[in-house]
Amino acid sequence: MIPLPLQHSVSLQRKPLRNRRQQLSERQLFFHLRAILHACRGRLTLCLLTGAVILAERMLRGNKPLMRQISGGFVQPVHRFLSVLTGHVRFSTAELLILTAALLLSAASIRLLVLLIRGPSRLDALIRYLSGVAAFVLSVYAGFCLLWGVYYYGDDFATKAGMEAREISIEELEVVTVYFAAQANQYAGLVPRDADGVCVLDRNAVLEKSKTLYHAVETNYPWLSGPEIRAKGWRFSKLLSLTDFTGFFFPFTAEANVNTDSPSAFFPATVAHELAHQRGVAKEQEANFCAVLASLEDGDPAYCYSACLLAYTHLSNALYSVNPGAWQLVSKGLDERVKADYRANRSYWARFETPVQKVSNTVYEDFLYSYDQELGLRSYGACVDLLVLHYEETAKAFFQS
Repeated sequence: MIPLPLQHSVSLQRKPLRNRRQQLSERQLFFHLRAILHACRGRLTLCLLTGAVILAERMLRGNKPLMRQISGGFVQPVHRFLSVLTGHVRFSTAELLILTAALLLSAASIRLLVLLIRGPSRLDALIRYLSGVAAFVLSVYAGFCLLWGVYYYGDDFATKAGMEAREISIEELEVVTVYFAAQANQYAGLVPRDADGVCVLDRNAVLEKSKTLYHAVETNYPWLSGPEIRAKGWRFSKLLSLTDFTGFFFPFTAEANVNTDSPSAFFPATVAHELAHQRGVAKEQEANFCAVLASLEDGDPAYCYSACLLAYTHLSNALYSVNPGAWQLVSKGLDERVKADYRANRSYWARFETPVQKVSNTVYEDFLYSYDQELGLRSYGACVDLLVLHYEETAKAFFQS
């Protein structure tokens, strides 16, 4: 028998050795991954459960009776309980929770970066981080779907109030716009102003008043009733301004949060708007209408003036789109003090026109679309219909007297 060359002999000896090493390495990797996933089983289970809640909410959106039952029988009682619970503290627990979550996420991200650069178990660190973030995000979103999203698919304010939608004529729009311009002019002289003629309100007094703001409308609109809980201002309100937010309702604590750095003249209307959300009015256009309604029914000069500015803003924008000439005449009739407040408002928000604000608006618009608010940010203008339907007769009587 002729012996094989030496190099072939060595090759035949090494090939099974490499296979054994490869198989050992793959086996070690498999068991290592299994150990990591086992250690993260709690987070992964939470991801599956919360994912199921999100999917169920999506699938049941068309079931209006069920959404109505969940909204009135579960979500509203929970919000009442939470609002009373968090109402015992003066500061916003929502702000505390959000800032704490942001700090923890930042710390976890920094720790991950260090482990990826210097740590021996990079894969372990990455999987733990990603599973933790996924579990947190899905849990928050599932809670949001359950404690807020269902409101969008129950009965809205117009349905509960028996306000039937109909086409609004240009003449009706003009009458109500002129009415709110006149009301804004009247209340402009009843609020305190600085040396430049700009409205300056005691924000603490406005927040304190917010506890009873909706009392006047609870008789005719009982679904707007709620506990006497004041809205809460954010300590870091400039962060809200940076993202173009004047306020928001936090469903996990049932708190109406407001930006205390934004222009004073529009502050009470923002408070009233967020309190409407606290009472289960989800849609932005309806919350704006409720803010105007509650403020004018209450009669407090600061709230009335701010509500008139809010109403006139939406009405005049709608009038400009259909009759610029009429809009110009109404605009010229505004009191100089009203014009001063509009200038101050534009000047304030111009300082925050940054890419951050644009991203924030895009994200929020996508959020509205995700809940079938097809007008996106423009859905705020839809409160015009409610204003005209409700105040048309009042406006006509005002001009006839």
